[in-house]
Amino acid sequence: MHIDTKDLLNSIMESFDRISYVKSSDIPNIDLYMDQVTTFMDKNFRNTTRYPGDDKIMTKTMINNYAKNDLLPPPVRKKYSREHILILIFIYYYKGILSISDIQALLGPITDKFFHKEEGFDIQSVYEEVFQVGYDQIEALKKHVVEEYNCAMGTFEDAPEESREFLKLFSFICFLSFDVYMKKQLIEKLIDTIREDGFPMKEKERD
Repeated sequence: MHIDTKDLLNSIMESFDRISYVKSSDIPNIDLYMDQVTTFMDKNFRNTTRYPGDDKIMTKTMINNYAKNDLLPPPVRKKYSREHILILIFIYYYKGILSISDIQALLGPITDKFFHKEEGFDIQSVYEEVFQVGYDQIEALKKHVVEEYNCAMGTFEDAPEESREFLKLFSFICFLSFDVYMKKQLIEKLIDTIREDGFPMKEKERD
């Protein structure tokens, strides 16, 4: 079996170049019914899935469960606002790596302080700041992936020739996985800190 790891890396780099995020201005400025919400999410995130033909983006059951578990503020008269959509986008990115409990601990303070805020700093402000800065880090991420690739390609030089390519690819996957593992550990520690400190407190708890 021949594995062209260089072509694989180039394909990964090209996929990074195609990454974009849903800007708040791309979200309809009108309240949406559930079917419209799932259609919007599917349209914008279908190409981010591993198996675009089969993977579920966000179903009605998922959204109802998010509201039931206090991850998402309840809809108003069965309609979801632009701010609801922004929270759902956060949930979409988190749900692959964090538990429901952790997402709740992370998003709870955000929705308490900034959801449906009449004026000033709001959910949209939080969303745009985080995603724009994150998007700007793509070049740094590409550089880091190339460094890990080059490191992996230097391993197993003394391995049997028939297994060498596979083992180098295995190294690359291990390095990337360890990076994800360590960052996940860090994220969970930070969320535990939020949970333990109770920061920021809800407005009603301050009175």
